[in-house]
Amino acid sequence: MTAMRCVFASVLELRTDEAYYWTWSKENALSFLDHPPMIAWFIRFGTSIFGDTSFGVRFAGLLAMPVSQLLLADIVRRVTRDMRAALLAVLMMEAALYYGLLMAKVAPDIALIPFELAMVWSLVRLTESGDARWWLAAGLFGGLSLLSKLTAVMLIPAIAAFILVPDWRLRWLRSPYPWLAAVIAVVVFSPVLIWNVMHDWASFRFQFVRATAAHDFNPRTLGDYIGLQFGQVGPILLPVVLFAVGLTAWRGYRHRDPVAVLLSTAVLVPFGYFLWKSLTLRVGDTWPMFIWPLGFAAAAIDLAKRPRENWPAWMVKGSRFWASAAIASGLCLIVVIFLYYTVSPWNFIGKTDPIGGEAGFAQVASRAESEMENSGATWIATTDYRVYAILRWHLRDRVPVIQINERSRFLGFRDPGRDVIAGHAGLYVAREPDDASILASTAAVLTPLGQVQRIWRGRVMDSYALEKLTGWTPELSPPPDSPFYRWRQLAESGAVVRYTLSSEVDAGSREENASKQQSRALLLILSEEKML
Repeated sequence: MTAMRCVFASVLELRTDEAYYWTWSKENALSFLDHPPMIAWFIRFGTSIFGDTSFGVRFAGLLAMPVSQLLLADIVRRVTRDMRAALLAVLMMEAALYYGLLMAKVAPDIALIPFELAMVWSLVRLTESGDARWWLAAGLFGGLSLLSKLTAVMLIPAIAAFILVPDWRLRWLRSPYPWLAAVIAVVVFSPVLIWNVMHDWASFRFQFVRATAAHDFNPRTLGDYIGLQFGQVGPILLPVVLFAVGLTAWRGYRHRDPVAVLLSTAVLVPFGYFLWKSLTLRVGDTWPMFIWPLGFAAAAIDLAKRPRENWPAWMVKGSRFWASAAIASGLCLIVVIFLYYTVSPWNFIGKTDPIGGEAGFAQVASRAESEMENSGATWIATTDYRVYAILRWHLRDRVPVIQINERSRFLGFRDPGRDVIAGHAGLYVAREPDDASILASTAAVLTPLGQVQRIWRGRVMDSYALEKLTGWTPELSPPPDSPFYRWRQLAESGAVVRYTLSSEVDAGSREENASKQQSRALLLILSEEKML
């Protein structure tokens, strides 16, 4: 399975979000708007060894998988004293698509998972030995978890329950060690805090908008979330794990078992939160990724404890059967998916293919470079961070690529080359259909140059417009009240009013078309000011 992941990481093109994180690894910023910096450090580690290749970018994620499995196995072994249970937990992780194959895909979660497991492992060692010094290790790994992804805060209720539910609550509340652990975690997390102090708490406000955005009830997003968990954990494995986690919670809170309380709460609280958010909001495919390794630990421990608790033989046998079926079917599914993406020439899913939907950008980059030579452009402009990132990846910074809007994403980034940009023509690259209304309030002039299609396995996945941009130089560090500074999350929060014109403008009238663009730009700016 490890060999398969290495091949998968080497063969598949980098996805847009992976390229975005790669651009972070080229900067010396303390943190970033979207996430803490750990994923950038992971990528820099891999590329320093293997260069700017797909394998180099993904190497740290490949390494994170066996580290996570060793920690997971030792957690289960220490609780059950049963190596078969430890191997069962490792095989569950291999049989889940999230991990068995997609740990080769770069995301902040691949950094979070080994650190959260190390934190839980430290607390298991604390339970086993009674040595309070394990709190200090837990604090260190907890800080590293936060330095990987802010969703690690969802583990705090589990740690609180670990302290307060068992009979030892007074001992730990009076002990300095848990408080020292909290201090260590904050110190380790301090780069993110310092960056936010320097930039008006930008990343915290960004995440707060996402967490508190109000939307109407949408059964489709609920179905997407549940379906995604079945698909990426496993159609059999997910019910097996959830049932075992429920029993672990019942056992832990009834008998005040510290490890059972810790594991079950660490799964059920985030899972319940994302389930609640999915009622009105689409939950990202990687958001729950940090949950399930702890669920595998709980499931393996539960399956080992059932015979010891004198469960009926038929129930014990049935539990083992379903766990084995989940692992066997999951491994087979992963092999089939691996072969589909690495060997087969077909596209059965069409434009919605999760891998093919972000493949083929080399064609776009090559055409963009050709049009730059023909038009005399010296830099590339776009309004989509995904296009920005993937063009930087393919062009390897031979020319400056600038996302002209959402400049808050690039706080603390190095100068991409002002002397090459200022006063020179640029090439504007945008996915069709494109809304370039943000440029209507500027002196920018766009001259169409052509179109390029992104093709994967014989199917057109997307089309991109190429236009020459003249008469305007982007401001790389606009003030916070500028429409070029703000992130689009404001629009995603549902606060933006969509405007339509009651009558069509004569396509042959240039003056009326210009008036329409100016009106749309003015309305957009006014609506954003109202939101702020």
